[in-house]
Amino acid sequence: MSVPAPQPPAPNVPDSTSEPTPDLPSPAPGHGQRWHVLLLSGVALLPAVIAVLQLGRIHPDEVYQALEPAFWRVHGYGVLAWEWKDGIRNWALPGVLAGFLKLADLLGITHPQGYRAVVAIPQALLHGWSVWAAYRFAERRAGPTGGWLAALLVGLYGPVLVFAGRTLGESFSASFLVVAMEALDRRERPARAGLVGGMALGLAVVVRYPSAIFVLAALAWLAGTRRWRLLAFTCVGGLGVAAGLGVLDWTTWGSPFHSFFAYARFNVFSGEAAARFGSASADFYVAPLLWAVPAWAWGGALLGLASLRQRPGLSLPLWCAAVYTGVLLTTAHKEERFLYPGLVLAVLAAAPPVAAFLTAEGRPRLRWVLAALSLATGLGAAAFYPPHDLRADQFRAIVAATEGGGARGLLIVNEGLWGAGGYFYLGRDIPWLTCDWPHDGAFQHAMRDRRFNRAVSFEDRALKELQAGGFRVVRKIGRETLLTRDE
Repeated sequence: MSVPAPQPPAPNVPDSTSEPTPDLPSPAPGHGQRWHVLLLSGVALLPAVIAVLQLGRIHPDEVYQALEPAFWRVHGYGVLAWEWKDGIRNWALPGVLAGFLKLADLLGITHPQGYRAVVAIPQALLHGWSVWAAYRFAERRAGPTGGWLAALLVGLYGPVLVFAGRTLGESFSASFLVVAMEALDRRERPARAGLVGGMALGLAVVVRYPSAIFVLAALAWLAGTRRWRLLAFTCVGGLGVAAGLGVLDWTTWGSPFHSFFAYARFNVFSGEAAARFGSASADFYVAPLLWAVPAWAWGGALLGLASLRQRPGLSLPLWCAAVYTGVLLTTAHKEERFLYPGLVLAVLAAAPPVAAFLTAEGRPRLRWVLAALSLATGLGAAAFYPPHDLRADQFRAIVAATEGGGARGLLIVNEGLWGAGGYFYLGRDIPWLTCDWPHDGAFQHAMRDRRFNRAVSFEDRALKELQAGGFRVVRKIGRETLLTRDE
């Protein structure tokens, strides 16, 4: 009697809207899995390594809302922005960074780039957690191989490489949001999943208050899908973090949730943010969205739309990204960096269907060529987003200017106060000034005050005037010229 040949299992090509399969115990990692884990670990470290080696800043908040207040708490001096005087920020993030900055101090690390590397440790660990969460989220929809590919598509997405190592609220918040999305996507152990997801959502808000939009969207999604037990434990986890924030504000600002209410008054209800920092129409975000979303993500969107006929509904990260982006379009004050958390969640939602399609059976060479092209288009988005000059060479020049202990004062030509690196990147308590032109008061003061024996000039701005004032060129660092003045 003939025995029918066993049939291969049907290929698993789910979509971004499909329900996840139940969590299964992960097998012990073999050799193949070990190199996958090592690969993802390397990918997770890349943003922090890039940020530390490159220096620079995406936005002044990277320095003055995180690094500089942390430096101030440890050393007792620094530039505190107006937010820290008006109490519209909480001390959670600067407090954590201050702890690692203190560790660097105890280890005798005094070079700014060295203690910047130590401060990057908690963010690198958080980002590593989010990359692993991206793998777990995709594995349920695309299988193990598709999960690895999806995690690479997310981890090597250009804006992630640029932002995820930066000490911006958007950067920390996006990592917490990815962790939350994966936890709330689980079908097993809803109590644990809800607690983890709720805490991650809460922490995403603590480091960046506008991320409360994601929280409301996630809670609405859980209610709409009738996942009541998961919703209940999510609220418990989030309320636990909120209680911690209330206590922190009470001890630092004198009343519970002082910073949250002050932030809401300034940015939401008073209109002061738009009046002070400017406003823009909804089309402001059109170009950043077009340039920042990689081609493979648009393909994932098409696959998701095609699947809606069979299984209606949006996945949690796609829903949250859509709600958040919609709210951004209606707000008056707009900045390109505000898009980043929504972009990351949209990419997280699009990666599984793309990875499932690319790892399905049939024409493997073609599919892996497409996978390589997908990774390349994702990387390429970093060239356009963020669109601003990071001024990395300037920050490296500032660090170089204070090396060796001989600097008594520093003049930075062609940069305002909020675009410079603060005392964090000086590493010492010396006077420093910024100016644009030789006729500026700060420039004239530095020429008369012999304490100012170091200068950094952007694209040789005021170079002749600096040399006339006794400065001589020491070296070039990119577009920056480093000068020194003898006794």
